[in-house]
Amino acid sequence: MFGKRLNATRKEKGFTAQQMADMLNVTIRTYRNYESGTTSPSFGTLARIADILEVTTDYLLCRNENGEDGGENDARKKTE
Repeated sequence: MFGKRLNATRKEKGFTAQQMADMLNVTIRTYRNYESGTTSPSFGTLARIADILEVTTDYLLCRNENGEDGGENDARKKTE
């Protein structure tokens, strides 16, 4: 799920895979592996991806559908 969300969000934001790789200081092969699900980024790289794409890490990890930070009450809203 992460790879598909990453690919779709990158395209939606207008970045190429090469641009993302350059901004993350990784090879294009490494970045493509993130999108294909072959490998996963480190926590630090995941945070940088979220910052570049202006979404939350929860959104990239398919834990939040709207990409916005729901704040500390977000978890409670889901259970109520």
